[in-house]
Amino acid sequence: QKQLVESGGELVQPGGSLRLACVASGFTLRTTSIAWFREAPGKEREAVICNNYVDGNTAYAASTKDRFTATRDSAKNTVYLQMTSLKPEDTALYSCAARDWYCSHDETQYHIWGLGTQVTVSS
Repeated sequence: QKQLVESGGELVQPGGSLRLACVASGFTLRTTSIAWFREAPGKEREAVICNNYVDGNTAYAASTKDRFTATRDSAKNTVYLQMTSLKPEDTALYSCAARDWYCSHDETQYHIWGLGTQVTVSS
């Protein structure tokens, strides 16, 4: 069974850092793009960043492109989202999603989704 499981979300103070993990099982990440999306209360889900084996990272959200980065550990079949200089507006449910080969900002192009992990940025 193919699935993704996120972890690492928690309450963090403004200016802090956090690393989320997205663990894949049932398939290899080698030919797979993993994207991170987030959904804040009252807002539409948005694509944050996508990572694949060939192209590395593609940043989609202008508000996070200089603060967030994604890395992958192929041995652990895991993609991480490293977030720095966190702001209250980064508060959201963060989910990872998978699609074959190339990245896309379009969430309808992703066929495997995790349940998400909650990130709350507040003092």
